Amino acid sequence: MVDHGNDVAGRPLADPVLEAKRVVESAARAGLTIRVLGGVAVRMQAPSESTLLPRPIGDIDLAIRQGGWRALADFLKSAGYGADDMFNALNGARRLLFFDHANNRKLDVFVGAFEMCHSIPIAGRLEKEPMTIPLAELLLTKLQIVQLTERDLRDIYSMSYHHEVSAGDGSGIEADFIADLCAKDWGLWRTCTATIEQSLARLPDYGLPSEASELVAARLSKLSKQIEQAPKTARWKLRGRVGDRVRWYDEPEETTPTA
Repeated sequence: MVDHGNDVAGRPLADPVLEAKRVVESAARAGLTIRVLGGVAVRMQAPSESTLLPRPIGDIDLAIRQGGWRALADFLKSAGYGADDMFNALNGARRLLFFDHANNRKLDVFVGAFEMCHSIPIAGRLEKEPMTIPLAELLLTKLQIVQLTERDLRDIYSMSYHHEVSAGDGSGIEADFIADLCAKDWGLWRTCTATIEQSLARLPDYGLPSEASELVAARLSKLSKQIEQAPKTARWKLRGRVGDRVRWYDEPEETTPTA
């Protein structure tokens, strides 16, 4: 673990990956458990922090458990961040927004769950990884997106290439964890399966070496199969009868996009 010193006070670092490490490590010394998600986390999880399909990283996204947002807000202010006081006062129980004015960057904090097109529980297993949320939850934050962007596709491909898709042993991208959540929520299932299908269809556009393309396709297909085979709940089946006639996702907030 990189030690940036015991004093968190000072200017945020220009490099978003180094800055995210500084914040997580300094928060741990202050008794706070936070983890990284978004593009920074995808890069952190890649070997030597070099992804298959690199892309620019803008903001930093963090996750914390419910109940700790006030202490985190005080901590981030001491770490050199300015708070969006109005936004935080209205949304602090679920989301916080801070600014790194020196580097023209936002820091977005998700409290308890990641809520965009769907609600993804991201706080229940924060200790599984030392820096980021677990790989399954990290990939889910991408699979739950209804309107994929270029950066989302690159993150999906990079994660699928660098990490094995597992089922039951707790390693890599845990397909059983993702499948279980989709089996309980028809809307999440609908979006995730559509995102995987779209990712597979657009994979040839990226001109990857055949070995890399085949590996990504195989792992995404394995994940899709696991999702389909998971026994669905009665609630899932009931919602499935309605299908696409009723919108199954939320419109994400435009003011605070993820990194």
